[in-house]
Amino acid sequence: MTFHPGILALLLGSVLTASMLCCCAYEGARIIRNWDIRSGSELQLELERRTYLISMVMSYALGFELLSLFLFIYTADSLSSLFVGAMCAAGSLKVNGFGYPALMLKITDFLLAGVWLIVNFTDNKASDYPLIKTKYGLLILITPFLVAETLVQGAYLLGLKPDIITSCCGTIFTTDANTILSGLIGLPRALSQTACYFSMAVTFLLGLVFYLKGKGGYFFSISTLISFLIAIVALISFISVYFYELPTHHCPFCILHPEYGYVGYPLYITLLAGAVSGLGIGAIMPFRNINSLAEVLPPIQRRLALISILSYAAFMLISGYGIVFSHLSLAAY
Repeated sequence: MTFHPGILALLLGSVLTASMLCCCAYEGARIIRNWDIRSGSELQLELERRTYLISMVMSYALGFELLSLFLFIYTADSLSSLFVGAMCAAGSLKVNGFGYPALMLKITDFLLAGVWLIVNFTDNKASDYPLIKTKYGLLILITPFLVAETLVQGAYLLGLKPDIITSCCGTIFTTDANTILSGLIGLPRALSQTACYFSMAVTFLLGLVFYLKGKGGYFFSISTLISFLIAIVALISFISVYFYELPTHHCPFCILHPEYGYVGYPLYITLLAGAVSGLGIGAIMPFRNINSLAEVLPPIQRRLALISILSYAAFMLISGYGIVFSHLSLAAY
């Protein structure tokens, strides 16, 4: 099973990414310790050359990290046919104890990688690289998470055995299971809907205020993260059942299948894009008063705000379409 193309790509890609991050983190620590843009020393010139190389390497490495989340889910889903009891990625991830922790780490690293790329892009727009120490400090913070992801993902993929009987999504995502998921699924539908619609409305309002007036950036950034978490709960709790047209089917993975028009992919992409863009605004907010960023940073933040608003709006439109045109009516349940 190790020679499955998806598994090979994930294992090789994660090892290369983690290795590059460790090397770049080491060089980043050296840059943080010795960087002085006002100096014309040989060491400073060397560090300036190295920072170009590190930024390029990190852009490719973290770009793969963003794509690897969807490759991981797709691979887990494609492997479901090899395990007795599995019908989708939910069962494949349940084959051993490392599947769902690996997924959680990949989502976390997706958000961190996206934020780093935004900080790096902003820093490269200024002539004096004012965020050089900040972005490499963030890189050092991200590296342990990427290494942990590589180890946990490796343990999951290398531990897959085709003779294992696993659970289907119908038994994992149910109110009968004594898990955190069962508690989320068992939330009153009215509560989940109200929380989702209210959080999105607040996010849209704060986003528009920031886009038009440049105020409330921190509040908007926090709101995008809260909306992201609530939307995931809502997707499992009540949105997915309208696409399945089954009031008891709460799986967040089956909507990735062709019989549902692969609708899960645009739902997850819009949610992740909205969260990363919103968090990026908060990450670069403290640097608005830096002279070299005074004219560069506000337009970047406005574009990020627009991306976040449009991404969450697309999520709500897709979800709303599924709810309105579904043949399922939960009024009877």
